[in-house]
Amino acid sequence: MPLIYRCITEDDTSTFCHRVSEALSKGWSLHGSPTMAHDPVKGVMRMGQAVTKEIEAEYHPDMKLGQQ
Repeated sequence: MPLIYRCITEDDTSTFCHRVSEALSKGWSLHGSPTMAHDPVKGVMRMGQAVTKEIEAEYHPDMKLGQQ
């Protein structure tokens, strides 16, 4: 089965946590530790979390990873 990867990014708000939680509820797994960085343009902290998932379908570069 192909393993797909995506990185979820968002401002450091509950929205980020909800996006990661939604991915986990759809079968994605955490990959590594979360990351945090300051966005000087917006003046906010940004979060990032990589996730992976094994899928039945063959991988194709045009697929919408968040919909898998």
